[in-house]
Amino acid sequence: MYYMNSIVFDERIDVKETLFSGQSFLWTIIDDDSSYYASVIDYVVIILRQVSDIEVEVITSDCFINGRVINDFIYNYFSVEIDIKSSLIDCFEYRYADIWSMLQVYFSIRVLRQEPYETLITFMCAQGIGMHLIRKQVSMITQAYGEKQSITLSGKEIILHSFPTSERLSSVDPLVLSACTNNNRIRASNIVLAAQAVADGKIDLQALANPAIPLAELRNTLCQNRGIGYKIADCIALFGLGRFDAFPIDTHVKQYLATWFNSTTALRPLTPARYLLLDAEARTFLNPELAGYAGHILFHCWRKEVKKLRSF
Repeated sequence: MYYMNSIVFDERIDVKETLFSGQSFLWTIIDDDSSYYASVIDYVVIILRQVSDIEVEVITSDCFINGRVINDFIYNYFSVEIDIKSSLIDCFEYRYADIWSMLQVYFSIRVLRQEPYETLITFMCAQGIGMHLIRKQVSMITQAYGEKQSITLSGKEIILHSFPTSERLSSVDPLVLSACTNNNRIRASNIVLAAQAVADGKIDLQALANPAIPLAELRNTLCQNRGIGYKIADCIALFGLGRFDAFPIDTHVKQYLATWFNSTTALRPLTPARYLLLDAEARTFLNPELAGYAGHILFHCWRKEVKKLRSF
């Protein structure tokens, strides 16, 4: 049995580019013509299909996700209430006219509100490797340790796996888990330790989701855990804790800061001190409250337009 909804948004949303823009690694393409995208959220199978620029078909195995009716969940998940252009300073269009022109097509990308624990673990998989390998690692973890979920659609059974609970993942031998982390035993060990910390309440993600916590304090709290540095902490904050002010900085971000915004700091090796300097620089041309939202749009635009990289 499945439930089908058609959702019409006020503005255009590019579902595929959003889901595969490097912020989530739990979605998969389930058909040959790449029009259906599937995942499991809160043990509910969810399938999305883009009908038009503003309409999305949603198929689910339950009529509620995370206690929300499907339409409400999708609006929240895709953060549709955010005015993307407001994430840039008012004079951005005039000061950076060429960049503004390139960004037009990417204003249909949304930053997702994802489950904090899943975001924590998946971004711990995402250190220094490409998106395809990250997605492969995450897929191996879900298939090995998650629960099988299925939905029958048009007579065909679609099988997916939920993300393993912190209790389940914390009980895995790191050496065994390393088969899912490209044989990186340190990464596997750090993931198991993080899962244990979540299971034991030492990492209280619900408490960390409090928007009143200063971003620097949130970042430093997350960085107390092995395998989490400033960039991973900011990714967890931005994509998993709804902190759209968090601005993750990786190689691609450094490159666009240097090329597009003439940052000399970005030309130098990324030490923790320079990370914070670049963070401060970015907030001079981005709305500080939505710096991470804008940063993700710029990141995706840079990868696609300049680096000519594929996301899926």
